Parts: sequence; structure tokens; C-alpha cells
Amino acid sequence: MKFLSILIFVISLISPSVIEEEKIVWSEDYRLSWSDFKAPARQGISYVASTSSGMSFSSSFADNKGEIEIKATVLCNFYPEKSWVNPAEASDYILGHEQAHFDISEIHARILRKKISETTFSANGKKEITNLYYGIEKERVAMQKLFDKESDHSKIKEKELEWEAYIKKQLEDYNDWK
Repeated sequence: MKFLSILIFVISLISPSVIEEEKIVWSEDYRLSWSDFKAPARQGISYVASTSSGMSFSSSFADNKGEIEIKATVLCNFYPEKSWVNPAEASDYILGHEQAHFDISEIHARILRKKISETTFSANGKKEITNLYYGIEKERVAMQKLFDKESDHSKIKEKELEWEAYIKKQLEDYNDWK
């Protein structure tokens, strides 16, 4: 019985890390569709949908006779189980707004890739790359909020179009780091 209790305890610790949440990795060839939004619709909110997206990174460091070598992978992800839409109000226009949120996350993933490629890391590389990530993540969140504020969650069409043009330009400007 004691062995069974220990086994159940160990499995409960391992299980959450083994189960990876569903995600869609940003790609030029893939545009979001409403079927990607799988979380239950929210009631009593003044906007139609919400996109959950962000950056993730993994890295490895090696000290090769005093030279720090880094391998890093940065991804931009969309999280279907955390993204929702009120289907009664869904439209292609609103879907474009949600795609723009995903694209903003990709812009920042590219910025992070650029910063990593330009940085000379020390023996403290893991901390340094983590600090880079958190700094750019803070900028990403701020840009997401500003986009929603200035466009009033897509309700101000003129601002929405300005933002979409700006986002497209930023993706082009950081094209070398896709």
C-alpha cells in the first residue's frame, strides 16, 4: 500500500509536465480561423473575442574554452484552449483583429531572436537570455494593450487599419528573424 501511495504521488507530479497544452505555432502560411478559438465564450464583456498568444523559448549553452556557445529556439504560439469568441458576433473583420494580436506576438518573437543573435553572452548566459525574454515580453504585452486601447478592441476602424498597416510593416522589418 505504501508503494502504491508513493507511485500515485510521483505520477501526480509528473503528469502535468507531460501533458502539453495545445498550441498553434505562428506561420506565414497559416491564418487563424474561428474554429481555432476553443475556450468558452465570455459573457458580459464589451468585446467579441480574445486571443491568447505569446512567445516561448528554449536554449542551451556550452562553454567552449571560454567562448560561450548558445543554441536558442524562439516560437510564437497561439493557445486555442485559452482563446474564445462569441459566435453570435463573429465576423471576418473581428478575426482580422485577432490575427493582428497573434502577429504582434510574432513581431516580438522576431525581436527576441534578433537580440539573441546580437548578444555576446557570458558564463551567466541562462540568466541573460531569460532577462532578454522578460524585457521583450513586457514590451509585447504593452503593445497588445495599446493596440486594443487605440482601436477600442477593433471598434475604431480607422485606428484598426492604421495598426494593421503598422503590424505588417513591423513583420517586414524583422523578416530576417522569422
